[in-house]
Amino acid sequence: MKIKTGLMFLVAYALLNSLTYAQDPFKHCTAAFLGTQLVVDEYSPKGKCVLLATSVGVLTVQTVDLSADKVSRVAEIFFKVAIRDKETNTLAMYSKEDFKQVDIQKVLTRCKRGDSIVLLSVNNQYALPHNEILIQ
Repeated sequence: MKIKTGLMFLVAYALLNSLTYAQDPFKHCTAAFLGTQLVVDEYSPKGKCVLLATSVGVLTVQTVDLSADKVSRVAEIFFKVAIRDKETNTLAMYSKEDFKQVDIQKVLTRCKRGDSIVLLSVNNQYALPHNEILIQ
């Protein structure tokens, strides 16, 4: 009886342990792009994301390869869009939809200067450090 219980415990432990390995959080770097241009001014902790209220193009979030001199796009991922109101600091969802691409002009119709577009990863394997874009 003790052997069966011990064996069942060992199998259960192995199964649970293998599940946690498959879900490593934040193992892929991502960045926001407007067309082919990186939105953040520099991919570092000091980086700032700013867009003009008159910006045009397609906004995407993509996995990236980072090297010392450049950031290379790899693949688009799904993301959500929210808008942070400048006056109240309230964060409201732009849409319930998950996007791979969104027309920035459509999002900007719901923004005022000083508001921020906030990008949310829908999968915790993707790190999105520069997720808030100030609208000027």
